[in-house]
Amino acid sequence: MPDKLLIDLQDGVLTLTLNRPDRLNAIDIEMLDMLVGALEDGKKNDSVGVIVLKGAGRVFCAGADIGQMIDRTPADWQEIVDHYLDPIRLIASIEKPIIARCHGDVVGGGLGLCLACDFRVGALDSRYCTPFINLGLAGCDMSSGYYLPRLIGMGRATDMMMTGRFVDAREAFEIGLLSRLVNENELDDAVMSLARTFASGPTGALGFTKSAIRRSMDNDIGGEFDYEIFAQVQCLQSEAHRERVAAFFEKRGR
Repeated sequence: MPDKLLIDLQDGVLTLTLNRPDRLNAIDIEMLDMLVGALEDGKKNDSVGVIVLKGAGRVFCAGADIGQMIDRTPADWQEIVDHYLDPIRLIASIEKPIIARCHGDVVGGGLGLCLACDFRVGALDSRYCTPFINLGLAGCDMSSGYYLPRLIGMGRATDMMMTGRFVDAREAFEIGLLSRLVNENELDDAVMSLARTFASGPTGALGFTKSAIRRSMDNDIGGEFDYEIFAQVQCLQSEAHRERVAAFFEKRGR
């Protein structure tokens, strides 16, 4: 049986591929554990500059494998639902850019993973849905209640979460759910071009930038400004900053 998560590291780009195409990449506990482990390794590995998350087959991900939620006790449900949030927590904590490569259906827990990423590059054939309400579940599952209002606004998030409707790629891009929108045959090139840009650094500055953006969602303005000052002082002392400033002035002929 093939691995449910494929892991590939090349030139600083760590690619994690959800690999249950026969089940539309539905995330079961085994895949979930593998994803958490791979993200933890990527967080610690200094040779990883950027992480790409993608799905095998014709869709990105159909969400959590709901078959694992049947005939459980409330205590079981508490543990499982919390565990499904572990990769979301990790994505937020990793001070490296993380890119979601979105194609086909991006649904439920699959959408939750994408929302947590720093960039969502989508193909024109992709579509997005938080279907929980249609299953008699709260529409805020798998981090959508946290990220969707922050990314697309409360009104649009309410529409998606309370109706469970599909949003096509063009609408997703227009409302800010997608960072980039490309033709299907351009998706891989667009994702890898972005990934290679980040893999070349500056690693420290990118990490501080990601942290500042994440903190701003919950911090007051004073706390955010304090962090900005700290981050810039660290970057100003870095070799990467000195090299890039030197290159900038050299390009200008000074």
